[in-house]
Amino acid sequence: MSAVELFTDGACLGNPGPGGWAALLRHAGRERELHGGAAHTTNNRMELFAVIAGLEALRKPCTVTLTTDSQYVMRGIREWMPRWIARGWRTVGGDPVKNRDLWERLVEALKPHAVEWHWVRGHAGHAENERVDQLARRAAEAVRDSQEEAL
Repeated sequence: MSAVELFTDGACLGNPGPGGWAALLRHAGRERELHGGAAHTTNNRMELFAVIAGLEALRKPCTVTLTTDSQYVMRGIREWMPRWIARGWRTVGGDPVKNRDLWERLVEALKPHAVEWHWVRGHAGHAENERVDQLARRAAEAVRDSQEEAL
């Protein structure tokens, strides 16, 4: 399997509000930037979508080193998801899991790949994390600006 590095981030201007996501894929010295946004969303949804978009962009099964600054994504993958699935996508309190649509999509996006997860502190000088942070923020700003122009 090919080895790929994936760096992801999400941003939201207000929570909820206009949001953006970004992913940076690196393989064999080549890079590809992905980014987009949504008009009314949350930071958690954008963080999840960045990971999904990066994984779904891969055309064949890969060994992926995935780096995120999202504790929500990391804890969801490592701690919460197995219990949510066992409980029929319910929290320990019996409530429906928030963002279930994206968590289920992430489960599918992960299946063909061998993923090694890494967490980095956001805004701490990690070059690729800073890069995807800027891309996600710009995507959120573009969504906000397009909404303002429509008024």
